[in-house]
Amino acid sequence: MGDAIETDVVIVGAGPVGLFAVFELGLYDLKCHLVDILDKPGGQCAELYPEKPIYDIPAWPEISGQALVDKLLEQIEPFSPQFHLNRMVASVTRLDDGSFEVGTDEGEILRCKVIVIAAGGGSFQPKRPPIPGIEAFEDQSVFYSVRHMEAFRGEDVLIVGGGDSALDWTLNLQPVARSLTLVHRRPEFRAAPDSVNKMFAMHERGELSFQVGQVAGLKGEGGRLTAATIKTADGLLDLPCTRMLPFFGLTMKLGPVAEWGLNLHENLVPVDTEKFETSTPGIFAIGDINWYPGKLKLILSGFHEAALMTQAAKRIVSPGERVVFQYTTSSTSLQKKLGVQ
Repeated sequence: MGDAIETDVVIVGAGPVGLFAVFELGLYDLKCHLVDILDKPGGQCAELYPEKPIYDIPAWPEISGQALVDKLLEQIEPFSPQFHLNRMVASVTRLDDGSFEVGTDEGEILRCKVIVIAAGGGSFQPKRPPIPGIEAFEDQSVFYSVRHMEAFRGEDVLIVGGGDSALDWTLNLQPVARSLTLVHRRPEFRAAPDSVNKMFAMHERGELSFQVGQVAGLKGEGGRLTAATIKTADGLLDLPCTRMLPFFGLTMKLGPVAEWGLNLHENLVPVDTEKFETSTPGIFAIGDINWYPGKLKLILSGFHEAALMTQAAKRIVSPGERVVFQYTTSSTSLQKKLGVQ
């Protein structure tokens, strides 16, 4: 008990919504510790599409996933949040006084009055396509996300898939790749029509290639890819390539949250729309992991949920204290906390 780390709030998940929750909670003097299974803050934005442009963040006509994370980290710096990375929450225990003990798989114990689940879709992993021997090329020539575009400069790139990720990276990597081929099992796509039209226009101009078919095998040695065998309507075709990006979607798992005794709705956590509290008092869920009628899985929706959650969290942490709503534009006390006076 003496080794427990004391804090006001434990946030499970350090993606954009979890990071913004630190800001909202910090305005009300609530100290936060964040637990995340990844080795850095940022969630899917930093892990899966750090260089991919995002267009629906207010006041940012375009911002990359990593740039958004960097701005959020800069914004919460005055509140000195503590990160516990490469960790999973292994246990949640309610104490007699109503507070919680949160245990991680590394043996840490965090004692808090409020838990905020901001774990996105839960733990996630890319779906591996059923291609014989693909494991030997993974992380050397076959990648399931683009961490750095420069890693594909001057390479013969093969992208496989028909969704937004496949089309987006086809358009974004074409300028840096030596050659680029997109393979999809049919000429119809699930991606945004504008992206599809741009891809076909580039194909007609000879700036990239599009092939209808499916990857049936890979060629190369020592993890170095030299070609992919494509099954087409006319037979087998070998396409030279040195890098392959298969985009077959993600497998989402709720993970340990499913064992916390919360009510669940189709593998998501139902909440009210006043406080975004779960079926367990003192445990809140914000961002993509929660559910309520009309829910939209958007980062900006999670930001809104974090603001309302904070009002309720403050009342739990400081019972009897009047919660005064203030604007950062006019409150000198808030500006002092942010160091902008």
